[in-house]
Amino acid sequence: MIPIAKPCIDNEEKAAVLEVLESGMLAQGPKVKEFEEEFAKFIGVKHAIATSNGTTALHAALLAHNIKEGDEVITSSFSFIATANTIKMTGATPIFIDIDEKTFNLDPNKIEHAISKRTKAIMPVHLYGQAADMEKIESIAKKHNLLIIEDACQAHGAEIRKKKVGSFGTGCFSFYPTKNMTTGEGGMITTNDEIIAKNIRKIISHGSEKRYYHDFIGFNYRMTDLAASIGIVQLKKLLQFNEARKKNAAYLTQKIKSIEGLIVPEINPSHVFHQYTIRITKEFPLTRDKLSEILKESGIDNAIFYPVPIHQQKAYPEYHHLRYPISEKISKEVLSLPVHPSLTSEELGYIIRTIKEIDFKK
Repeated sequence: MIPIAKPCIDNEEKAAVLEVLESGMLAQGPKVKEFEEEFAKFIGVKHAIATSNGTTALHAALLAHNIKEGDEVITSSFSFIATANTIKMTGATPIFIDIDEKTFNLDPNKIEHAISKRTKAIMPVHLYGQAADMEKIESIAKKHNLLIIEDACQAHGAEIRKKKVGSFGTGCFSFYPTKNMTTGEGGMITTNDEIIAKNIRKIISHGSEKRYYHDFIGFNYRMTDLAASIGIVQLKKLLQFNEARKKNAAYLTQKIKSIEGLIVPEINPSHVFHQYTIRITKEFPLTRDKLSEILKESGIDNAIFYPVPIHQQKAYPEYHHLRYPISEKISKEVLSLPVHPSLTSEELGYIIRTIKEIDFKK
């Protein structure tokens, strides 16, 4: 089976972990500090704060900006559920808007219609590694005095005019094993605001700035040195990983773009291809689910990100009456194919041949 995702771990990461194990500093220590400093430089911000995962990064970032009950945060329903869950965890209300059909990200033209007196922030999601239209979103946020909290959990290294995502507002990243770089589990928050950075550090450490002195009830959202040691090595390889993903994506697009009924992603500098996601339209002879089944039977793993928009999830019954037609349409069409850096030319060729040779009468 050609996997849909595969973390690129070799002897450098193993040696880094072994060094930490031998040091005895298994919790948060100097490796976390080093990783934070290197990641801040990479994104181009003053501060980076490591967390236990991407969800805790989003939650802590929202809390640090004093998002609370009675507030509203504009975001996308077409995302992993953590995007909305973390807003609700603060007591605030997610306000969904529909997405752009080509990028799968927030449609900036719909944002202002959703702004109310309670709106506190916009949380754009850089889905699949494709940067959202941050220039328009920044302009709207500035006009209405709104915060920007970027869900960049799938977009490590994505840029807009040489400015990296995570530097437009307060950025949140995930280092889950399927992501463009990994620490096993882990997250990171990026900001240029010293006060926000200080607040985040207290939030993720039980409300404490000085050990055993607690200013408020916080959380244990800290990263370990074990995770950070992997992250330090992975960050050095990230640009190489991203270039491999872009190259694989460009090859797939070139070879299957002519197939009727398939819509392939555009190749552009702002996309780092956490996922290579095609759309299967009504013009394609097979359903999306049938194509997925055939590919898996042929040894090609694939996945649907995401089959049910957040507003239609059982966990969100108060949103079931709402309609976001593009999100709902896209959720029935998307299918992600392997694009990770470990793919060989033979595997890429096999994926392409398999799709082209499918017996559409099945």
